[in-house]
Amino acid sequence: MTERFPTIPLEAMTPQQRAVNDEICAGPRGSLIGPFKVLLHAPELESRIHRIGEYLRFECSLPKDVIELVVLYTATRWKCHFEWVIHSEIGRKYGLNETTLDALHSGSEPENMTEQQSAAWHFAHDVHRTGEASDASFAAANQLFGRQGVLELLALCGYYSTLAMILNTARFMPEQGRVYPDA
Repeated sequence: MTERFPTIPLEAMTPQQRAVNDEICAGPRGSLIGPFKVLLHAPELESRIHRIGEYLRFECSLPKDVIELVVLYTATRWKCHFEWVIHSEIGRKYGLNETTLDALHSGSEPENMTEQQSAAWHFAHDVHRTGEASDASFAAANQLFGRQGVLELLALCGYYSTLAMILNTARFMPEQGRVYPDA
């Protein structure tokens, strides 16, 4: 994996690490990948973080394409290679086209987004730029997604920022190689 956070082999895991590994593998992710390999070095933290992620990815009220658009916006914001590679594939599965993905990857506002995607993009743009949603982006998101959806959008921005910082600090790279130029 990385020198900073080497992979912990199954046979070397503590009982707490093994328990969280088994919990993640039995859940909707099906395996221990990416940030969860890194987080295994802090199993109690990982146990709490992965549950938030499971909710946001698999159970929250937002449409799947909106979730992935916000995740990809966040991956671009933090130049997180692993998040981008994994979630661009998931985004395609949920209907994000190559034009939208190219715009997100370049940091531009995608054209021809749905109303929901546009509201989510503007909301994420504000939050990542200023630390809060503007009155306009809050109102648009609230109208389309309700207050629960607004909170889920905020949580997506924060959760995937956390994972991006973990992955970037760990220097955890997708097998496909770099997808952003070196800064």
